[in-house]
Amino acid sequence: MVRELKLISQQAQPLAAAEAVQQQPFYIPATNSPMRPERTLKHGDTFAVLDSHGDIGISAGGSDGIFDKDTRYLSRLELLLNGEQPLLLGSNLRDDNAVLTVDLTNPDIYFEERLVLQKDTLHILRSIFLWRGTAYQRLGIRNHSDGHLAIHLSLSFGSDFADVFEVRGMRRSRRGTSVVKIEDSKAILDYAGLDDVTRRTSLSFDPAPTHLDRGICTYALELPPGKRMSIFLTIECNAIATAPQPKHFLRGMHAAFRERKIAAQGATTIRTSNQLFNRVLCRSMADLSMLMTHTPQGSYPYAGIPWYSTTFGRDGLITALQMLWCDPGIALGVLRRLAAYQSNTNDPASDAQPGKILHEMRGGEMAALREVPFELYYGSVDSTPLFVMLAGLYFERTGDLETLRQLWPHIEAALQWIDGPGDADGDGFVEYYRATEQGLANQGWKDSQDAIFHADGQLAVGPIALVEVQGYVYAAKRLAARCASRLGNESMARALDEQASTLAARFDDAFWCPAIDSYALALDGEKRPCAVRTSNAGQVLFTGIVRADRAAKVAEELLRPSFFTQWGIRTLGSDEARYNPMSYHNGSIWPHDNALIALGFARYGQKHAVTRIFAGLFDAATYMDFHRLPELFCGFRRSHGHGPTLYPVACSPQAWSCVTPFALIAASLGLEFEPAEREIRLRNPRLPEFLDEVVLSDLRLGETTVDLSVRRYGENISLQLMRSQGQVQVSVLYS
Repeated sequence: MVRELKLISQQAQPLAAAEAVQQQPFYIPATNSPMRPERTLKHGDTFAVLDSHGDIGISAGGSDGIFDKDTRYLSRLELLLNGEQPLLLGSNLRDDNAVLTVDLTNPDIYFEERLVLQKDTLHILRSIFLWRGTAYQRLGIRNHSDGHLAIHLSLSFGSDFADVFEVRGMRRSRRGTSVVKIEDSKAILDYAGLDDVTRRTSLSFDPAPTHLDRGICTYALELPPGKRMSIFLTIECNAIATAPQPKHFLRGMHAAFRERKIAAQGATTIRTSNQLFNRVLCRSMADLSMLMTHTPQGSYPYAGIPWYSTTFGRDGLITALQMLWCDPGIALGVLRRLAAYQSNTNDPASDAQPGKILHEMRGGEMAALREVPFELYYGSVDSTPLFVMLAGLYFERTGDLETLRQLWPHIEAALQWIDGPGDADGDGFVEYYRATEQGLANQGWKDSQDAIFHADGQLAVGPIALVEVQGYVYAAKRLAARCASRLGNESMARALDEQASTLAARFDDAFWCPAIDSYALALDGEKRPCAVRTSNAGQVLFTGIVRADRAAKVAEELLRPSFFTQWGIRTLGSDEARYNPMSYHNGSIWPHDNALIALGFARYGQKHAVTRIFAGLFDAATYMDFHRLPELFCGFRRSHGHGPTLYPVACSPQAWSCVTPFALIAASLGLEFEPAEREIRLRNPRLPEFLDEVVLSDLRLGETTVDLSVRRYGENISLQLMRSQGQVQVSVLYS
């Protein structure tokens, strides 16, 4: 039996917040607070945002759903008992993020003003996981009463097939058409898009329901005392007739567990004396493993859920950089994928130029139709120098000469972009300016509309040269010089070193602002410094372009109360014109920003500053749901007895945030690697007070692995080499 119902998809309704922000086309509005906390799952290109009950779409206008390649394939899924919402007993993610488990029970249920079912009689164990484009769900139902139980259980469902940018609040004048088909115990939802692509959601119910219609599935259950039963639901995204059938629930779950276990292999294992911090590390590694996505070029850390679950250049590069010490394989996948998509053409619509590294790629209908410019989009000024930086740091970490040779043409092309289109006016600084009005107005990591401004609050007009980008270029050229020398090109190595030295001198002259004892945020199109105190100056320290005396002043400034909240360092000083602790970039706290600043502090010997940042972010994580550091949180100052204030639409998990604890460990221990000399160094190691011991197991250098124990005694440390497989020297250096 096949029933077909044809629906015309409604135009997305306008959102008040989106209309109010006329100048921000890719702004993410926060229009309501979810009634229930959100839970996230991901496998491959598919992710799910569900509420704590395991439902989808209960809060209107929310970001929940099951998504695949930037399309929402399921926008509603609600479980009801006799038309009533069940009561929540508990909702938990497995430690490795593989399964969401929800315990539910029935409320008091009345019929004709008579209590017919007392609460807490029926237990429903709802288990949900994703694997290979399919969401699997089992409802385990048990009657705990001493009597016969008859009840109706229903699952309402539907899909708007919204593009992720529609979910974020963008309006469209036209949409495609939807078709719903019912085939026995299966519901098939098709959407014929304007891009001539048909997207399909297939829902299969086992056992066959009592009734199945276009948007609701109902079971008339009769359960004797103590009786239990299971209902299984599979939701396939982009299901096609020739695709293999989904596995049975248990076989699919075991396969998902195996994949998670294999994916986690190869990284250094970290154990500490602080059990709460161990849980933070466990969640961080689980989040990273979940975000790691198989691509033809290797595994890539997708940026974050829900808005950025795709390949982002900057995010992937910085995530790999933070994890380089304990898992250099992440960098290998990132470098290969971004090299494969390096631009070789000029395309103003996508801000592409030869040699430029990708900013973002999207697979949804709106990107295919160019309603948004992000199908393959190159509008970031920092991805290209960061690519060269990561390639050089990867080689220094691993000594992998073969990969360096493979990447070298891409490194050369990136350097040519830096010296050519990246510096269009030839002043020695890399600037950005979008080629069309459709592109991003700001193209550094602080890419919101109001993030780059002068001391009086006036927005800067481009082309804009960001302070941290010049540092990235400096580090890229220093590292590329060493790579060129290793490849036998000494003349190129000398030229790159000379260019880096010249840049460092000109940078200090142009960007240092004595009036604020820090570096300008940027130079505007007229080369006027944006004399604003920002966290960007702290990121510059990481690159090594800064003079030692300047580094001390920057560190001192960033640890003042105007910046350091005791949770972390704000993006903007509280005495600046556009300061707002609830904003996206003008006063909030970003964990990854703090991690890069901490690495910069460590580079200049400011270990006391490193431990203060480390302690603040650890304390913040202890208050967060699942001990997970989100993309950002509000920059309010810490007060006794209160946790940090969350930012309402922050991605959680976010790749470069979840790896922040690992970068902070590297900054604290001062880890350095010399593959040619078979040496691991700890430079000026120091641990924060909440850690008495850190144990690193399977720390790799080439084919060698070691286990190290670092113990704290006040401000001093002791080092113990617990195990060594292969020849390696481990040393502690103080300078």
